[in-house]
Amino acid sequence: MSLSLIIKWGGQEYTITSLSEEDTVLDLKQSLKGLTGVLPERQKLLGLKMKGKPADDDVKLGALKLKPNTKIMMMGTREESLEDVLGPPPDNDDVVNDFDIEEEVVEVENREENLLKISRRVKEYKVEILNPPREGKKLLVLDVDYTLFDHRSCAETGVELMRPYLHEFLTSAYEDYDIVIWSATNMKWIEAKMKELGVSTNANYKITFMLDSAAMITVHTPRRGLIDVKPLGVIWGKFSEYYSKKNTIMFDDIGRNFLMNPQNGLKVSFKEARTITLVKLCGTELKGT
Repeated sequence: MSLSLIIKWGGQEYTITSLSEEDTVLDLKQSLKGLTGVLPERQKLLGLKMKGKPADDDVKLGALKLKPNTKIMMMGTREESLEDVLGPPPDNDDVVNDFDIEEEVVEVENREENLLKISRRVKEYKVEILNPPREGKKLLVLDVDYTLFDHRSCAETGVELMRPYLHEFLTSAYEDYDIVIWSATNMKWIEAKMKELGVSTNANYKITFMLDSAAMITVHTPRRGLIDVKPLGVIWGKFSEYYSKKNTIMFDDIGRNFLMNPQNGLKVSFKEARTITLVKLCGTELKGT
């Protein structure tokens, strides 16, 4: 019996219909090599498990009981990209600042049509509370890709993919902050990533809730055109008794995600050793708010 699988990698989806239930996980990886250029030994297929553990290469696909059009997330890097990934950073520090136009920020932040979009999200977006908000705690909102882990890495396990000292950081942050995860993907992938990293099951801290791309809004900017952003006003509107611009900070690797709340965003880079700095921030009052 033929299988139809959808593999998500590098921001794209690849449909595979050439395999059968008699083919193995290794056969699937070989097919993905032809589509993506990622060697089988560098592929990490999230959600492809046998008896609760990652399926071995010799396991037949039929034994995994995959439903038609099952979506599987692949992690891994092409061989020719490894030198760029593992090599030393360039000598110069020049970077493209995607959030450097103050006038544009003010215009977008206060535009009535954008505020109306936030109001609609507050009314229509359903938040699943995993752990109740705590009285007197501030709010820490965290992006996932390139903030908590490097999804372009050639690493094969969640431990290797995640930011160094991630759990120590979150444990320290939890003393003063409720923690919310917000990623520009769908909830299925967020849940899979958090489980893979051990974030959703860690006993030392708790995640209050998670938001996906459906909580974002699209805004128009003169220079960038239409872009998607993460308006913290959605959270503030739904949980006004706990959180506001006075006690919220968001970490993201994409600065334009702060366009609706520029004073509450901190852009981070996965390549920099920022963990110690982030931990220290959690023990201080927010500045500039």
